[in-house]
Amino acid sequence: MYRAPLRDLRFVLHELIGEASIAASVPGGDYSAELADAILEEAGRFAEEVLDPINRAGDVEGARWSAEGVRMPESFRSAYARFVAGGWSQLRARPEWGGQGAPNVLGTAVEELWAAANLSFKLCPMLTQGAIEALEHAGSPELKARFLPKMVTGEWTGTMNLSEPQSGSDLGTVRTRAVAEADHYRLFGQKVFITYGDHDYTENIVHMVLARIDGAVAGTRGLSLFVVPKRLVNADGSLGAHNEVRCVSIEHKLGIHASPTCVLAYGDERGAVGYLVGEANRGLEYMFVMMNAARLAVGLEGYALADRACQRALDWARSRIQGKPPGAAGPLPIVHHPDVKRMLLTMRAGTEAARALALYAAHQLDLGAGGADAGRRAAAQARGDLLIPIVKAWSTELGIELTSLGLQVHGGMGYVEETGAAQYCRDVRITTIYEGTTGIQANDLVLRKIGRDRGGVMKALTQELRAELGVVAPDSAAAPIAAAALRGLGLLDEATDDLLGLLEARPAEGLGIAVPFLKLAGTVLGGALMARAAAIGARALDGATSEREFYAAKIQTARFLAQNLLPAALHLAAVVRGGGPSIDGADPALF
Repeated sequence: MYRAPLRDLRFVLHELIGEASIAASVPGGDYSAELADAILEEAGRFAEEVLDPINRAGDVEGARWSAEGVRMPESFRSAYARFVAGGWSQLRARPEWGGQGAPNVLGTAVEELWAAANLSFKLCPMLTQGAIEALEHAGSPELKARFLPKMVTGEWTGTMNLSEPQSGSDLGTVRTRAVAEADHYRLFGQKVFITYGDHDYTENIVHMVLARIDGAVAGTRGLSLFVVPKRLVNADGSLGAHNEVRCVSIEHKLGIHASPTCVLAYGDERGAVGYLVGEANRGLEYMFVMMNAARLAVGLEGYALADRACQRALDWARSRIQGKPPGAAGPLPIVHHPDVKRMLLTMRAGTEAARALALYAAHQLDLGAGGADAGRRAAAQARGDLLIPIVKAWSTELGIELTSLGLQVHGGMGYVEETGAAQYCRDVRITTIYEGTTGIQANDLVLRKIGRDRGGVMKALTQELRAELGVVAPDSAAAPIAAAALRGLGLLDEATDDLLGLLEARPAEGLGIAVPFLKLAGTVLGGALMARAAAIGARALDGATSEREFYAAKIQTARFLAQNLLPAALHLAAVVRGGGPSIDGADPALF
């Protein structure tokens, strides 16, 4: 049974980030720790009691395609109705459209619970939230009034339509056409890999479609964004005729079987009616609003499933008796074996570090939107933008590694579907591909985020973390952990300089080591936040806390990370410094 990690979420929000800092990022100060705790409590209950129990059934039954449309498992339809009735789709949307206006950092914490309990289910509201944000950002008042209220309530859902059969990551080759007609356009083309592109949760689905207006320039500069509803909406808000949008098929996938991944055909005859969002030829710019939100949301999926896998592995390790650990008088549960302890600590340390980094990044985005002054808002936004590709790629790569470790803890039984360990491995595998592969995220990090400002935002972040860790008392239990994190921050600064030199002198080599650099950044920054967490834990244990076990566990996990995971920074920094020539100089003919 899934157990929502509410105590650790509260720790990151209230102690690691800080209640005052979160409250300062919310316009009007409409935030309190008590409100956040109440929301997390209810979200945890929904995840544990509604979503987790149907996760296995969704994996077995899957979504079903027919000529009449995609049919979801009945348990998922019921869960979605309860999700809407509970107001969960309204949590992060703006109040003017019926939303609750919760900060990103709280919404991200809640989203982890959905992802851990049932990733297939979570993907539908995730895409809807991204579509809402894109419309809020660039939609006309008329489009907002027509579509946002029912998307915010969850009565309608939303999608993101980018990829085509010939155009995966290379969006400049998009062929979907848009032809002007009166106050709208007619769209013709095909889109692939559309998550929840069709389903029977709701009467309408609002597709956000990237297309090229006839006569527009080639490449990404000629792309525009359109709202294309599954059913047309009348002037009074009621639903009209079906639009020319058809689900041709759904993919047969390794995992997330209850999340329909659709091939959509637009305009079999007259063309699908679509409405231009914002200005023509700025579609990719607007779509990046959705993509940025989705990259953070997919990043959290990595550590969410790692946490779920860790819980299952720990339950198994506590009950499975095999062999006699060193020093024991007789057989004991395998949780006492040194290597099993190593695997479980790796899972826990990686999960907690990734959670801390993702919530920290989400908070920076909140500060960027609602901070006290323009200078601080700009700095926070730049920091959040820097962290997004790291959170997305590092957390999901970690998710694959840690869910695999969870299977390993089970031994041979982990490879048997009935234990449930294998599903997490299958489900998490897509996350390093969704919303831009790890390589694409790394290129974004080194070219756009590091290269454009010569590492200024990164070095400001490492300097701030160094200052915070530098004041840890030498006699504190956290002192050796802080020292290890400080060494890691030094390696990251040196690697940033090495990277900048490569990008200037030999850019192909710089791109060749972009992924190792991103992993280095995630490892070091996550480690630094865990060192801060250990310092908080040490201070709590020095006081009169009633939660000694929680803080002792936090220090234990951070100590393991410092001694067993942070040393990888030395290896990764060496790859950044010297690994490029063997990649750039490799002859594809010799592969």
